[in-house]
Amino acid sequence: MANHLEWAGCVNVRELGGMGGVVRGMALIRADSLQFLGEDGVRTVRAAGVSRVVDLRNPGECEAGPTPFADQPEWVNQPVHGPDDPVGPTMAATYVVMLDNNPAGFAKAVAAIADAPPGGVVVHCHGGKDRTGLVVALVLRLLGVDDDEILDDYALTQERLAGRLAEQLEGVTDPAIRAEKLEMLDTRRETLAHALAHLDEKYGGAEAYLTQAGLTSTQVTALKARLT
Repeated sequence: MANHLEWAGCVNVRELGGMGGVVRGMALIRADSLQFLGEDGVRTVRAAGVSRVVDLRNPGECEAGPTPFADQPEWVNQPVHGPDDPVGPTMAATYVVMLDNNPAGFAKAVAAIADAPPGGVVVHCHGGKDRTGLVVALVLRLLGVDDDEILDDYALTQERLAGRLAEQLEGVTDPAIRAEKLEMLDTRRETLAHALAHLDEKYGGAEAYLTQAGLTSTQVTALKARLT
């Protein structure tokens, strides 16, 4: 279900209302970085009833590209993958490394959604693809949304970031470099599917993964209550 939102300065924003037939409209919004929002964009976000912005970027990214919400009470910075953290040879492998390397960070990110004041919650990183994709997938899993629907939503980012991919590939003739950039910006369903399968095989699913890392049963209940 594609519910794209037009926020001036962003290219990859959509609200997840209706997913699984359970998610409330405008309760959860995924986005790319809000750093380029102008005054009109900020007004649009506030008009949407947003009460919390969960920024998954690391501190260096936040300093280099400050969000207009950084000094506001709704902003929560909760990184889930640092610049010096390990990565894998492919995005699918990197997702697995991210999940294994920082379960506490992912649990805190989900907790920030669960503990938010009444209103909508925005979750974003830089492109709204990898870190955001994993956090959103974990949340949707907790809500009982089917994996096929989660993967369909993840794949929607492909068209939204097509312009950025074209810019990065412009003038690049080296096949190896082109392949690397394509791999980094691609959002194939199987990439996230690999991570979800890993969650099931190693941890017993999203809820077990998160609760083992510190998310409480009270927060799981609160998350479901606020988003459905």
